[in-house]
Amino acid sequence: MTDTVRPAELRDFYENPAVPVASGTERSLRQARILARALGPVGPDRAPATVLDVGCGDGTAAVTAALELPGHHVIGIDWSQDALRRAAPRLSGAVRGELSGSGLPIATGSADAVLFSEVIEHLVDPDSALDELRRVLCPGGHLMLSTPNLAAWYNRALLLVGVQPVFSEVSLRAVHGRPGHEVVGHLRLSTARALRSLVAASGFEVVAVTGAPFHGVPSPMRPLDRALCRLPSLASILLVHARRAP
Repeated sequence: MTDTVRPAELRDFYENPAVPVASGTERSLRQARILARALGPVGPDRAPATVLDVGCGDGTAAVTAALELPGHHVIGIDWSQDALRRAAPRLSGAVRGELSGSGLPIATGSADAVLFSEVIEHLVDPDSALDELRRVLCPGGHLMLSTPNLAAWYNRALLLVGVQPVFSEVSLRAVHGRPGHEVVGHLRLSTARALRSLVAASGFEVVAVTGAPFHGVPSPMRPLDRALCRLPSLASILLVHARRAP
C-alpha cells in the first residue's frame, strides 16, 4: 500500500504564499446574500448574529459577507498562518483554528451561522469537519457551504474525451492531464446529489442547493456558465444552504 498525504505535507502546502487562498468574488456574493436573507437585519427584535467564516483564506468571502450583513459579527478562522496574515487586516476578527485535532476555538452552540467556502474539497476527513461545524452551530443555525461541482457541464464533456476534469488533481506538485495551471490542493470532489446526501447525513437539514459560476471559465463561455447556474447539477460551483437539525 502506498503512503497517503501526511498532515505535515498539507500544512506546508497551505503555508506556501503561492497557493491560492481566495474564493471567487461572484460565488462569495451569492452565498453572502443567501445568508443575509436567512439571518435578516439587526433590529430591536433581532440581536446581531455571530457568523464564522471557517477556512477564511485571505478573507475574501468574510469581507463580502460583512458588507451584506451589516451589524452582524463576522469572524474569520483558518489553520494557515500565511492566510491569516492576509486576512487579519481586512477583518474585525481573525483567529487560528483547525477542524481536526483540538477542534475550533469556539464554544459549543455559540455560532448562528457558518460560511464554509471552498474548503470541503481540501479535506482528508470531511465527515469530522461537518461534525465540528454542527457542534459550534446553535440549533437551527445556518451552514452556507460552497464547493466545485465534479459534474459541472464542461467536466462531463472532458470526461467523454478522456481528459481529467477541471477542479480535480492527482498531485500537489504539478498539474497533470487537466486544463489549468495552478495546483490548489483539491482532495475530494462531489456532485450535487452526493453533496446534498453528505450534508444531510451529518445532521443538517438542507434548505436549498443552488449554483454559481466559476471565474476561470474562458470569457466566450461565461454567459453559458452563468445561465447553467439555474441547474445546480450542471453548475460550476455548488452552493448549499443548510440548517443544523435540533
